[in-house]
Amino acid sequence: MKRILVTGASGFTGRFVVRLLLERGYDVYSMGASGVDGENVVKANMQDRASLESVARQVRPHGVVHLAALSFVAYGVAEEFYRVNTIGTLNLLEVLSELEVVPSRIVVASSANVYGTPEVERISEGQCPAPVNHYGASKLAMEHLVTAGFGHLPVTVTRPFNYTGPGQQERFLIPKIVNHFIRREPVIELGNLDVSRDFSDVRDIARYYVQLLEAGSSVSPVNLCSGQAYSISQVLDMMAAIAGYRIRVEVNPQFVRANEIPFLVGDNSRLVGIIGSQPLIPFSQTLQDMYSLGEL
Repeated sequence: MKRILVTGASGFTGRFVVRLLLERGYDVYSMGASGVDGENVVKANMQDRASLESVARQVRPHGVVHLAALSFVAYGVAEEFYRVNTIGTLNLLEVLSELEVVPSRIVVASSANVYGTPEVERISEGQCPAPVNHYGASKLAMEHLVTAGFGHLPVTVTRPFNYTGPGQQERFLIPKIVNHFIRREPVIELGNLDVSRDFSDVRDIARYYVQLLEAGSSVSPVNLCSGQAYSISQVLDMMAAIAGYRIRVEVNPQFVRANEIPFLVGDNSRLVGIIGSQPLIPFSQTLQDMYSLGEL
């Protein structure tokens, strides 16, 4: 592989993926400017099949990392999840399948939200999906489209669990908490503090995408996760140790979702079987890096 097309390159995850691909010597074509020197920026709209077709014929990618999506679960317009996440992916795969030489690997980002609220301690890829929100439902619909219509393509569907890191927008929970501590605010309004999530560092997630792109295996789907969960209360304790003070928490009922998933931790054994066991960035280090960057 030489030429790699990255959709959603200007997003939080895309910037890290583009940087890592360039460091490994790939010729990177970014849909959306990531701001990383060395990338080739191409323009297309996931809902505009003609523009996607033009980009695909121009780039003729050897590999694709498809990250473009509407990913903020609390986004208010339900239809947009399906237009972007489901139909957008359909458009892309149709265009790629019509190329004279199809890419040798297409890595597609789904989400662990497809699992819903399973009553299991650790979620493996064998768990029957049962999403509880439009984001998760749109991603599961996308997965079904991949399976039903594009079995002839070398697609690896990934299911990333929660992740964060330097540069994530404050509308997401962990950056919101970190930025309150950076500003040394005395109070923060949150929802359910007992919610536990399998948090990874975005830099590890980016590495997974690149390694799956390079892998010979077409096993799919694949959980992207650390295998360890942290509650919001634990995150607050870690931030208090980093910042040197405790923040007062007020529970805002508007932030408590009726269909909140209380515990979400993944089984990463399939991922390890493909790329091997590797050291991960500790979550405490992720928080420290986010805090240090914000203080600059």
